[in-house]
Amino acid sequence: MRLFAALLAIVASTTVFAHGPSRLKANETITLKASPDAVWAKVKDFTQLQSWHPAVESSTATAGSDVGSVRTLKIKGGGEVVEKLEAISDADRSLTYTAQDGGALPVSKYKSTITVKPADGGGSTVEWKGVFFRADASEHPAAGKDDEAATGTIKAVYTDGLSNLKKLLDK
Repeated sequence: MRLFAALLAIVASTTVFAHGPSRLKANETITLKASPDAVWAKVKDFTQLQSWHPAVESSTATAGSDVGSVRTLKIKGGGEVVEKLEAISDADRSLTYTAQDGGALPVSKYKSTITVKPADGGGSTVEWKGVFFRADASEHPAAGKDDEAATGTIKAVYTDGLSNLKKLLDK
């Protein structure tokens, strides 16, 4: 009986650790004085992320702000990220996109949504949230490709972008 219990414990422990990396999340929100319509006008243009995100040098897109458009972002300091517009809704002031694996971000299977809503008391609230996996799916990820690096990088992307959006629109 002890042998069976020991074998069961070994099988259970290898099964637990063999599942691979966990899905990670990032969610950042900011309130702006600017109206939801003014903020949405800036955010919804899939071709112009560089007009409000300080890390983006330039952007090209295959089909403007139409669903299915693929944009290539040139990142200041080097690297690029290729993203695809999955959904956009003027009624909901919401934009969802995915990023191809292997770009400048230390993540894989990345999906993100930006939503603009009226804030309590006026102005607007912008929420930028995403789900993703770390880039290195191995049991012992390389430095800079672990859960902390993946989550920290995406949170920094969101906070830097949202802070600059506020700076530009809350003049």
